[in-house]
Amino acid sequence: MAKRDYYEVLGVNRDASDEELRKAYRKLAMQHHPDRNPDNPKAEEKFKEAKAAYEILSDPEKRTAYDRFGHAGVDTTAASGAGAGFGGFSDAFGDIFSEIFGGGRPRSNVYRGADLRYNLEISLEDAARGSETKIRIPTLEECEVCHGRGAKPGTEPTSCQTCGGHGQVRIQQGFFSITQTCPRCSGTGKVIKDPCGACQGSGRVKRQKTLSVKIPMGVDEGDRIRLSGEGEAGVNGGPAGDLYVVIRIKPHAVFRREENNLHCEMPVSFTMAALGGELEIPTLDGSAKIRVPPETQSGKVFRLRGKGIKGVRSSVHGDLLCHVVVETPVNLSARQKELLQELEEINRREAGKHDPRAKSWMEKVKEFFQA
Repeated sequence: MAKRDYYEVLGVNRDASDEELRKAYRKLAMQHHPDRNPDNPKAEEKFKEAKAAYEILSDPEKRTAYDRFGHAGVDTTAASGAGAGFGGFSDAFGDIFSEIFGGGRPRSNVYRGADLRYNLEISLEDAARGSETKIRIPTLEECEVCHGRGAKPGTEPTSCQTCGGHGQVRIQQGFFSITQTCPRCSGTGKVIKDPCGACQGSGRVKRQKTLSVKIPMGVDEGDRIRLSGEGEAGVNGGPAGDLYVVIRIKPHAVFRREENNLHCEMPVSFTMAALGGELEIPTLDGSAKIRVPPETQSGKVFRLRGKGIKGVRSSVHGDLLCHVVVETPVNLSARQKELLQELEEINRREAGKHDPRAKSWMEKVKEFFQA
């Protein structure tokens, strides 16, 4: 019978953190431990399976080998044997209790580097068409002098004298004996007497690095681009973290984006709205012409199919929606004012014929006050 994927066994993603692995294992161990399910043989099998999965994935080297080669890349016999014995309910949680009280095995001093975030502001055009840009970020990289070990070249870290290299110290408090993390070596079991002069013993140095970022076509505000391994360097040979580039879209002078659709205001002159005409409007791909019918009212929307944006997860382009804004003329000459006054006189004589919306609104106002 083929073994199940260890990530599937624990119910976590393949990029799960150490803390997520611990929580998942703790939950399954509590649920399926044989001491809590004495009449359920399947519970014992699930417990062994979860313990074997956690033994592999909680070890950075074994996890790397498993990620690359699957079950063939790890010692399956050792993994199965690790879950074979129980010795009582508390044995399943020895590693969990050790984190709470400081006891158990010495802590590993190999840590994954921190993930980084970079806010990248781009134009609407670059978001729609896709582009490639370079960014410069500050980060912590592995020291080239000591290769991340922290010790001066030619020297080696020595065993901690306080804990004897175990990373733990035992403290007697009355009837209780408590094991805690060694305060001198912080649980690593090693002490650096001659630190590297380049990194002062940390194994990492601050640097600026330039990266090329490919922006896919159709990205939107808040989308993230993951650059694997471009975060901070790991500690003591641990894997580097990731860099997450978060997209920010600059405000556009003409267009406003809603999902894959674009919106714009289309100013129309008073006479064109009344008499009709043809108007040229911009699009992201050039320009287009719209036929404005006579008697067009402010607020009317013209839709241009396929003139929007093709989103990252979409197979078709959105639309361009043009919102008509009838513009009131300004800086009128005496002759223009005279003509408009003449038009207003005609409208008054033929009340309701040329302005049906205004007439309807006034009737509603009259009914409101008479109610």
